[in-house]
Amino acid sequence: MSFYEQHRDFVEELERIAPEGVRIEWSGDTLIMQAAPSNIHQLNVAQVRRQFERHAPEGWLPSERSEIVSPDLSKGREPDLTYLPLEVLSGPGNKAPAEEALIAVEIVSPSNPGNDWMDKLRDYAAMRIPLYLIVDPRQQTVTLFSEPDRDRYHTRSDRKFGDAITVPAPFDFSLDLSKLVPYAD
Repeated sequence: MSFYEQHRDFVEELERIAPEGVRIEWSGDTLIMQAAPSNIHQLNVAQVRRQFERHAPEGWLPSERSEIVSPDLSKGREPDLTYLPLEVLSGPGNKAPAEEALIAVEIVSPSNPGNDWMDKLRDYAAMRIPLYLIVDPRQQTVTLFSEPDRDRYHTRSDRKFGDAITVPAPFDFSLDLSKLVPYAD
């Protein structure tokens, strides 16, 4: 049994015994466990998802709970939102090969922002996810990373809540950031 298979089996066992609403992700030999997201978190995911739905390529659908896996890198992440092919989503389980994802969208958690800004930024680039969108309700900013290579993205675009940010192909539209909601102080 490979390291990836051992790790995957261990994480699946943890998921079976974890309290409801706990999310478990892994990167190499590190496990990340987080509580269920807040209402503001969920609202921001919905605001972003509605706009992406109108611009998604034919045959690609949104998923908010699919685990994106890269066995070669021993990584498994569960983005707040991703777009996957219908064939992948209609298969068994909730895992999808990383190379099938068009984008990873994360709403920054107030309790663990480093996970989205450092760990997932590195992992999604290494997994070659073409686009990584970070919505940060703490700072009221949105950042889009593109052009992954190894463990980093080569292009970065930053905007404030209330502005718009251009999302490149295959979506190719201007994401309106005016309805995003910041965390309460």
